[in-house]
Amino acid sequence: MTSAALATPVPANSARITPTGVCVPLPDGREAYFNAYWLRDNCPTSFDRQTRERVFDIFHASAAPRAASAHVHDGALEVVWAGENHTSRYPLDWLASYAAPKPRHDPADLPRHAWYADHFADLGRFAFADLMNDPARVAAWLRALIVEGMAIVTDMPDNDDALVQLVAKMGHVRPTFFGQYFDVLTHAVPTNLAYTAKALELHTDTPAEDLAPGIQFLHCRANTTTGGESLFLDGVAVANDFRVSNPEQFRLLSETAIPFYCEHDDYDMRSRQTVIELDAHGEVAGLTISQHMADVFDLPQQFLDAYYPAFCAFGRLLQDPKYVMRFRMNAGECLVFDNHRVVHGRAAYDAASGARHLHGCYADRGEMRSRYRALVSESRFK
Repeated sequence: MTSAALATPVPANSARITPTGVCVPLPDGREAYFNAYWLRDNCPTSFDRQTRERVFDIFHASAAPRAASAHVHDGALEVVWAGENHTSRYPLDWLASYAAPKPRHDPADLPRHAWYADHFADLGRFAFADLMNDPARVAAWLRALIVEGMAIVTDMPDNDDALVQLVAKMGHVRPTFFGQYFDVLTHAVPTNLAYTAKALELHTDTPAEDLAPGIQFLHCRANTTTGGESLFLDGVAVANDFRVSNPEQFRLLSETAIPFYCEHDDYDMRSRQTVIELDAHGEVAGLTISQHMADVFDLPQQFLDAYYPAFCAFGRLLQDPKYVMRFRMNAGECLVFDNHRVVHGRAAYDAASGARHLHGCYADRGEMRSRYRALVSESRFK
């Protein structure tokens, strides 16, 4: 036997080259087919280790990728590419995770926990100082927001910068037509019902935006008024129950986009949204609901014969006491909640009885999930 033969180990299991790809024996004994384009495009050397971006451009390939040889050796598939001075090596465990056509594991794709009116005592509570200093507590906070859609941050400093620091633990402030930050106070000339002492019907915020912000922050700076009880409910719990009791009406609300608007002297915001939002699994992800900002429904009148009863039946269910949490916000607390899931409102209050000031802003759900993944994941690049 020559020294060259000794330098090339003979694998216990050989891969099979086909005209369009490679069939590979996996660790569990199955054989899986992988397309040659896919293999060449995802060679580990195709990715820059610092930027983690793909640097190989398959558009520049002059011919379809073709394996000149393919062998399994030391737990990996080794492919020598025809017409290239290049060899790729793919760990079999990594290939096995892509053998079936499914998205790669997402640590942020967590089952939602539906909750009801009695949930207030069990809401996740996180001290501001802990979130500033402990990444593990930040991960737990973000997990609570993904799973339950709501959490309370306690012991917030009484200044504007506290909210800036808190949002930075999740991502970035997401501006809306209200600006980067807003203050819920009683205004002499209000442009929004939130800026009055009147009751606020249960709603989600800014439905007139094409993509409404995903996470809302409400930092209570003062609350000494009479009344003004906060109202919160889990849209997932309500919609899941509605799906069981009224499946056809649920379908209408999850498939039909209706118009929303918000207009004043210097803006005219419009969008179309479904009332019930479904995720990639077909599960309820949240709601878009606001009687304040629902535009005139421009759907066929005969269609509205079925749609309006469904819309009203669901709206009445949202007001069922079994779902609505009622509590008083206290100074130093910050309510953080999923604006696409948690429906909120407020009882009327006596503006002359004391001070009521909420300092707020928004962030995006995508950034929340991103930060959670970064905190809990083991990256292939590390």
